[in-house]
Amino acid sequence: MDSLTVYSAPWCGHCQRLKSQLTRAGIPFTEVDVDHTPGAIERITEIGGGSWLIPTVVMPDGTGLVNPSLREIRERLGPAEGEAPAAR
Repeated sequence: MDSLTVYSAPWCGHCQRLKSQLTRAGIPFTEVDVDHTPGAIERITEIGGGSWLIPTVVMPDGTGLVNPSLREIRERLGPAEGEAPAAR
């Protein structure tokens, strides 16, 4: 699986929580600090339809999610190789 990209900031509690959940779940991600990355705010504004919110996650297929839950990310990723789909 290709990595997710998580646009975040050190001061963002929602960002810290999501990154911690992704780490515990073993889901690899690349972090982009919106405070120190030129063009990051413009990118997440585009994904967010004109407003910027963090965390914003760009999925391996290029689609974006604004302030998603771990569950939403898992559902979008689908079952990992050798992993049974989650019960509903």
